[in-house]
Amino acid sequence: GARYRRLPLDNLARYEGSGIYYGATNVEAQWCGGEEVIVVGGVNSAGQAAVFLSESCRHVHVLVRSEGLADTMSRYLIRRIEDSLKITLHPFTEVDALSGEGHLESVRWRDNRTGKTETHNIRHVFLMLGADPNSGWLDGCIALDDNGFIKTGGDLKPDDLRDTQWPLARTPFLLETNLPGVFAVGDVRSANVKRVAAAVGEGSISIHLVHRVLAE
Repeated sequence: GARYRRLPLDNLARYEGSGIYYGATNVEAQWCGGEEVIVVGGVNSAGQAAVFLSESCRHVHVLVRSEGLADTMSRYLIRRIEDSLKITLHPFTEVDALSGEGHLESVRWRDNRTGKTETHNIRHVFLMLGADPNSGWLDGCIALDDNGFIKTGGDLKPDDLRDTQWPLARTPFLLETNLPGVFAVGDVRSANVKRVAAAVGEGSISIHLVHRVLAE
């Protein structure tokens, strides 16, 4: 699988599930309905979360360390954020501290240009910072993309197959790596959509493909 990227805060783990979330679903939206929330991150998942949460939350603050979203987010999401009166983008800003007894109660953020900090009574923070694959142990054995995710099927290039001296006349199956009979599914796979349902579906497909390999 993959590990969610986290903020470098000593007490972050204390609030995971109690104010700190790594996904924005209907469940979380119900928990924070009518409240102000924070979305940290400038990638597409952060933009999707901000737009989705703005439908039920009083206001959404989007915090990014860079000067904006143009380099990391799709244009259609940027437009949605810019057009919404319920979403505010805070560039050059990062979460500085968390506090609360049991549940998250307040958040302090810092403007990295000025060093100025602000504390807000916000109880819900969504960390949409991407994820790192648990694939370090495979480096040099199986083809990985530039971010360390496992390449499979049509994503494999001729060089990937030459590296392992692919011995078969056929090309790798959909979910098969550049080692014959070795499959990758779920969050660790390159181009996976990072959803539980997708991982389950890929697992089912891989079983079918394993039977095809065994029959060869």
